[in-house]
Amino acid sequence: MKRYFFEISYKGTKYFGWQRQPNQLSVQEVLEETIGKLHSNTIYPLVGCGRTDTGVHAHHYVFHIDLPEMASIEQMLFKLNRMLPDSIVIHSIKEVNNDFHARFGATKRTYRYFIHTQKNAFITESSTYVAAPFDLDKMNQAAKHLIGTQDFTSLSKLHTDVKTNICTVHSAKWFTDENGVYFEISADRFLRNMVRATVGTLLDVGFGKIQPENLPAILEAKNRQAASISVPSGGLFLWKVEY
Repeated sequence: MKRYFFEISYKGTKYFGWQRQPNQLSVQEVLEETIGKLHSNTIYPLVGCGRTDTGVHAHHYVFHIDLPEMASIEQMLFKLNRMLPDSIVIHSIKEVNNDFHARFGATKRTYRYFIHTQKNAFITESSTYVAAPFDLDKMNQAAKHLIGTQDFTSLSKLHTDVKTNICTVHSAKWFTDENGVYFEISADRFLRNMVRATVGTLLDVGFGKIQPENLPAILEAKNRQAASISVPSGGLFLWKVEY
């Protein structure tokens, strides 16, 4: 058996997240079933770089899988892309050492959340429409308070099975683009719902409901009720995973 490193993208709109689960279609299930068809319908479990929730997309996602040695990686790449739905694309396959781990080997993950400020019928599944005006400068002032090693319980989904809510955020900033704005945040790890709760809270800063200097107190509260509601999943992308 050989270990292979896959780099992929997927549109998460019709999937109930990355992770395989009973009675719900997931990205992991589609990939495992498709790879299995090329191995006598044997299902080889794959290990992803992390979870994404229902409706969330991945511009860059990584997983590893142990398979019988491929005669031709190029042929495998070609066949799998022909077999997979349009919502999943494999960009590359590489053979790696058996100790490589897609999840535990990752050193930094980057997410982007896209917001369009003018109604647009063509990007509704990959961006969130916000019609009300907001102050981007204040949102960036508040985002600076996210940087560093801190407890992000206030911006995390409740009752998850993680051992710690401590994360190290390397960067957090809003940018403008042709459709509106996007928020980019990089960290060593992310908690469930963390980016969507963060964006919702920063938007409330932009609307004037929260002052930028209130962000440290929100984090220090370690209480999900101290922060704002989460934004919808459709605008969220896992943008890059680094090793």
